[in-house]
Amino acid sequence: MTMKYTSDHEWVLLEGSHNATVGITVHAQDALGDVVFVELPEVGRSYSQGEVAGVVESVKAAADVYMPVAGEVTEVNETLRGDPSLANSDPIGNGWFFKILVKDTAEFDVLMDKPDYDKLTRQA
Repeated sequence: MTMKYTSDHEWVLLEGSHNATVGITVHAQDALGDVVFVELPEVGRSYSQGEVAGVVESVKAAADVYMPVAGEVTEVNETLRGDPSLANSDPIGNGWFFKILVKDTAEFDVLMDKPDYDKLTRQA
């Protein structure tokens, strides 16, 4: 399993050759504050890399959730829909947003690894 990050503060965990889980980063949830609502994508829908796939709303602001790599949504986190605070309390674990079937793993390869993402967030 390999985790990568986007400059828009999503993480994507590649599990196997084409299955991946997507969520928002610790940095994103810190910046948003208390998450009060999430809009998750439709299962079965395909998205291009960079396309808006959901929304996260907090007491401070609303932010789009972008598709880190092109793919088809295979599952959404219904627990998160019922308890959006999971995006704050466990953003890399139980606070995941959706799972996808990755269309092109080459897109995954160009995303940031943890050291590069950490460098980006230190500059922010």
